Amino acid sequence: MKEKAVELFNEALQKLREANNELCRPEEDVVTSLVCSNSHAAIESYLRGFLMLHSVVPGKEEPIANLYEQCKAINSHFEEVHLSGFECNAHKDESRFGNRSSKFSRCFDIADSLDTFLRREKIIA
Repeated sequence: MKEKAVELFNEALQKLREANNELCRPEEDVVTSLVCSNSHAAIESYLRGFLMLHSVVPGKEEPIANLYEQCKAINSHFEEVHLSGFECNAHKDESRFGNRSSKFSRCFDIADSLDTFLRREKIIA
């Protein structure tokens, strides 16, 4: 399971980089749905990777909130990462020229804080 966890962590980092690259474009060129979907994928992969590292196999359709709760049950420090404002379906109701400080960058902020947390806890390098 450790190999699968490492694979998920690598996938998460790739998705986080893709989201960051999109956010680095000029604001009028940012495709917010890409930021959101890549951030969502990164969050899910980080959480699934952590669970797999601890021999927990989450269901394929397990919601992120449930994955997060399972991670907190293993390591209470996960409470430092706040998932509030995690609304990755929000892009469906917004213009593609949404404001960077909106819900879209919140998804990215959550993914980035999760990456930072896992590095600080020395779970990933």
